[in-house]
Amino acid sequence: MELTTVWFVLIAVLWTGYFVLEGFDFGVGILLPFLGRGDADRGTLVRSIGPLWDGNEVWLVVAGGATFAAFPEWYATLFSGFYLPLFLILLALIMRGVALEYRSKSDSTKGWDRAFFWGSAGPAFLWGVAFANIVRGVPLDADHEYTGTLLTLLNPYALLGGLATLALFTLHGAVFLALKTGGELRGRAVAAVRVVGPATLVIGGAFLVATQLQAGKPVTWISVAVAALGIAGALAATLRGRDGWAFAANALAIVAVTVTLFANLWPNVMPALDPAHSLTVDNAASSPYTLGVMTWVAAVFTPVVLAYQGWTYWVFRRRLTTVVS
Repeated sequence: MELTTVWFVLIAVLWTGYFVLEGFDFGVGILLPFLGRGDADRGTLVRSIGPLWDGNEVWLVVAGGATFAAFPEWYATLFSGFYLPLFLILLALIMRGVALEYRSKSDSTKGWDRAFFWGSAGPAFLWGVAFANIVRGVPLDADHEYTGTLLTLLNPYALLGGLATLALFTLHGAVFLALKTGGELRGRAVAAVRVVGPATLVIGGAFLVATQLQAGKPVTWISVAVAALGIAGALAATLRGRDGWAFAANALAIVAVTVTLFANLWPNVMPALDPAHSLTVDNAASSPYTLGVMTWVAAVFTPVVLAYQGWTYWVFRRRLTTVVS
């Protein structure tokens, strides 16, 4: 397998890890004003991701860094053409991080909780818009520079993609909270799964079918089916009280959605509306020497990072309940 292919797959894996792990962080933030009926409840919801959220964001940093090093042309075109959406995502993530760090140090948590909500809902929606546009294709010139506007990115298909990821991450957060909390909070999380689950199945299904009709490969119908079964399985398992299985099923659905997007993207990394101007894994890649060095570094450090993060999840695996003072 060529190193360009290896790094395309590795970047897809990094984005998959980010969406699976950061997805439930986003979901908890989105559900905060709906499930938290008091300061104590909201504090418990925030604590459910307290030891985890910053480690989950490392996947985004590594995905961005890997894209810059392995496919610098892709990185340059993406960050120049999608400048405003990516800037809004970055601003929202900063706002969310500040809210999580400072809400416990303030006499009033309402403002921080609003920042946590919008800092979670914004990226959950905008990541879907961004990746839908990447798969659909954007206007690029012969120099691989983006020639569209912000309105070009806000097309119906991309907005549907944003709604799909927003719903999917909200469901992921609800399933995570059903697994992580007890008592009344768990009951509210299960109720949220009952509402969000069917909506996610409909919206996510519509987006994936639209993706297949627009840019799909025959083989990716398999991952579309796996995504649908994962969402349905998460809903069924939650209703039967199998919270661990529900979380695993919804995580599988997120993996399948990401596989669908990246598999349909290959061998392009940034399709152009004019195929002659598309960026591919070959014309966007770094030199073979650079890719070779990166491969050795990834082979050494990736297992270490995975082991450390797995240990963190194991240490903080217990359920939380609201303590009323």
